Amino acid sequence: MHQALTPVLNQLNKVVLGKSHQVKLSVACLLAEGHLLIEDLPGMGKTTLGQAIAKVFGLEFQRIQFTSDILPADIIGANIFDKNDGQFKFHPGPVFSQLILGDEINRATPKAQSALLEAMEEQQVTVEGETFALPQPFFVIATQNPSHQIGTYPLPESQLDRFLFRIQLGYPDASFERVLLQGKSGRQNLNTLEPMLSLEDLMRIQQEVAKVTVSEHLLNYVIHLIKATRQSPDFEHGLSPRGGLALIGAAKAWAFLDGRDYVLPEDIQQTFIPAVAHRLEFSQKTSGDSVKLVSELLEQVSVPS
Repeated sequence: MHQALTPVLNQLNKVVLGKSHQVKLSVACLLAEGHLLIEDLPGMGKTTLGQAIAKVFGLEFQRIQFTSDILPADIIGANIFDKNDGQFKFHPGPVFSQLILGDEINRATPKAQSALLEAMEEQQVTVEGETFALPQPFFVIATQNPSHQIGTYPLPESQLDRFLFRIQLGYPDASFERVLLQGKSGRQNLNTLEPMLSLEDLMRIQQEVAKVTVSEHLLNYVIHLIKATRQSPDFEHGLSPRGGLALIGAAKAWAFLDGRDYVLPEDIQQTFIPAVAHRLEFSQKTSGDSVKLVSELLEQVSVPS
């Protein structure tokens, strides 16, 4: 692992207790220049994780609370008439920051959700024909409540595809829950966090991650996995080319965090479910848990010899 990242992960694990795997996935998502969707029940630490990542990486932070009445202009900004100058001026919205925490994104209407599509894909926004670049790096962490809860709207496929990973934090283990119940919440450490990397360091690391090598042998493995999703009767359609690229980028970041400049099959296997499960839609005859089905598909595909 890059020597600067070990203390970063250690600090994050002091805030989000007992979730080291999810914390590592979150950091890998940032290093791969992706975006993160955290789906779970309220009170699981989703928001805390986003705030902690912003602090330890020293990123400009904005939180957007998604509600049913939020408008696209509330997110990206709008042209407002300035009576002193006699002309319209663009007033940027909260999306103009390096880390955006979109809280409860699926409580907003599809129209409001769509305000993030261009930003997440092209790192820019367009308002009345004029394009504005977003800060670099640009990282969106969105939290989502389970779809069965009242007042939620399902994220469209185009929106889901913008997220590199979808993860769940889940309930804490008994030992960590005991710590929480004793009043020793990891959130208490949030205010003590200090930036541990400069912006230049982070962007240099992201460039190093992009240079991690993937052998032809492992490219064949990824191709076989993609083909398996497209041939599976459980899914309406298989993984798109963009999904395949996302899987490669995720595996590179995981390999980098494990201290290597080359990808192993284990890196692909560790990132396959969080990078793929949310991109696949059930066929009409299929029901159940997408994570379970994708896990079974992963087990069925062997590494090419």
